[in-house]
Amino acid sequence: MKVILLEDVKSLGKKGEIVDVSDGYARNYIFAKKLGLEATAKNLNDLKLKKAHEDKLAQQRLEEAKAFASDLEKVQVVLKIKAGEGGKLFGSISSKEIAQAAKDQLNLEIDKKKMVLPTPIKAVGTTMVPVKLHPQVTGELKVIVEEA
Repeated sequence: MKVILLEDVKSLGKKGEIVDVSDGYARNYIFAKKLGLEATAKNLNDLKLKKAHEDKLAQQRLEEAKAFASDLEKVQVVLKIKAGEGGKLFGSISSKEIAQAAKDQLNLEIDKKKMVLPTPIKAVGTTMVPVKLHPQVTGELKVIVEEA
């Protein structure tokens, strides 16, 4: 019997796949636990429409991420902090402070977890901070650290 999986089933397949299983396994396990549906013409058509809709949404999110990345490249965030000799900061600037400054100065909501900052900024100057907006799109935010 052909079954459309609604959930990932270990050692059988992933969500949305069409798999061939025995009738008993389908009735007693897959259908009973609502892990899948019988692969009828209606259910196959529904699956096809659902996949097309998900692909359309994924493409839309990708386009939005690309647009936001291009907007991000044009702007800069300026942070002022006390510094000592040689431009070394007293403390450091983390992604949390950068996200807050972007919100205050540019009115942009950037999730601090999406900023790829391997180590906090500890010196005066300009730093390009990569921001992971989408699995395929990474934008860069220019962060300028000035001495207060």
